[in-house]
Amino acid sequence: MIESLLVANRGEIARRIIRTARRLGIRAIAVHSEADADLPFVTEADEAVCVGPANPAQSYRNVEAILAAAKSTGAQAIHPGYGFLSENADFARTVEASGLIWVGPGADAITAMGDKINARNLMAAAGVPVAPGTTDPAADLDAAVVAAAEIGYPVMVKAAAGGGGMGMGVATDEAALRTEYDKVRSFAERMFGDGSVLIERYFPRVRHVEVQILGLADGRVVALGERECSVQRRNQKLVEESPSPAVSPELRERILAAAVRAGEAVGYRNAGTVECLLVPRQRDAEGDGPDSEEFFFLEMNTRLQVEHPVTELVYGVDLVEEQLRVAAGLAPTFDPDALAPRGHAIELRINAEDPKRFLPGPGVIRTWVEPTGEGVRVDSGYVEGNTVTPFYDSLMAKLIVNGATRAEAIERARAAVAAFDLAGPKNNLPFFAELLENEEFLSGDYDTAIVTRMR
Repeated sequence: MIESLLVANRGEIARRIIRTARRLGIRAIAVHSEADADLPFVTEADEAVCVGPANPAQSYRNVEAILAAAKSTGAQAIHPGYGFLSENADFARTVEASGLIWVGPGADAITAMGDKINARNLMAAAGVPVAPGTTDPAADLDAAVVAAAEIGYPVMVKAAAGGGGMGMGVATDEAALRTEYDKVRSFAERMFGDGSVLIERYFPRVRHVEVQILGLADGRVVALGERECSVQRRNQKLVEESPSPAVSPELRERILAAAVRAGEAVGYRNAGTVECLLVPRQRDAEGDGPDSEEFFFLEMNTRLQVEHPVTELVYGVDLVEEQLRVAAGLAPTFDPDALAPRGHAIELRINAEDPKRFLPGPGVIRTWVEPTGEGVRVDSGYVEGNTVTPFYDSLMAKLIVNGATRAEAIERARAAVAAFDLAGPKNNLPFFAELLENEEFLSGDYDTAIVTRMR
């Protein structure tokens, strides 16, 4: 097993990785910005190194500073968490070229999945369903207009190099396409340094479901069930649950098999997520028939996901431990041929944002009392007295609950939300209290527009 691990991240995910590392007897090394010096992940690490000022480009994305920290502390491996450099293929290659172990998928897999068009084409060749769309970037507006006419409106205009719900627009006709194309292309050039644009069929009502995969050290790829991620605001996830209430046993078998094929197509190793859209089938006159039987590949996230804890609770595994074992060339702790889910888990992302418009609201945490009890887990990045700064993502903590059934998990979520005593920064706990009483959510028959309908 790896003996020393540098965590190239911050906040709750850094703290969560450090927790597993220390449980396994691995020396945990944190890197942090000047703004984060007092956060728990820094104090809980065995060693910590400041790598720069608050600006992420000068600290958490500062490759030279992070590699220097690894060298000075004698780190054997680097875990990138999620965000920042986690899906940067050049960073992965540099880490390995420096003689360090990269705890993540190979750089080639990151590169292959980092471009949405390339990823779509690879998946189609592997027999994974993809939505109707372009197989090459729309070189200019005229090409986009021709492509949209062939695909059929409405269409989604996407930044080919984008991710995380950024760089997307919907066009219902040619006039809208002309506006959205220029907007997305400009955004993509500014944010990703690549203005390539993909045109794809847009489905007005969809569910967002993803599959957790793990590429093992022996070359096999396994799927650890699916997660429902349809509660979103501005294409950003707020709630995840596993298993999905929309997925029938027959559909689950198909979607998990497709996710495994996706991983195999790029020789995937370590943890990753295959994201899909489920398109509801029209019900008959009597209202009968399955809701979601058609699915399409959306993208592959070549890293650990924010929402990985719901899979951990349903499958009884520590995904960070499994990542470390794969990186070290070791077998998993579980039997890949006997994976069996148990119960239901739900994750709520506790953000420093107002619960109505979801605008950021950083500040000093005056009160922070986490809920406890059976089936309740909190992965947090802060404690009382810390300051949530405007420099980074607004995520403060993840409240995860599990129960024998979805109904029991929801009941525990209600109690946990009510018991979470948080004051100082604005927070979205009131939104979750509302959601957990919402009939549409309670029914399990909801889609990605549920938050819009609530507001």
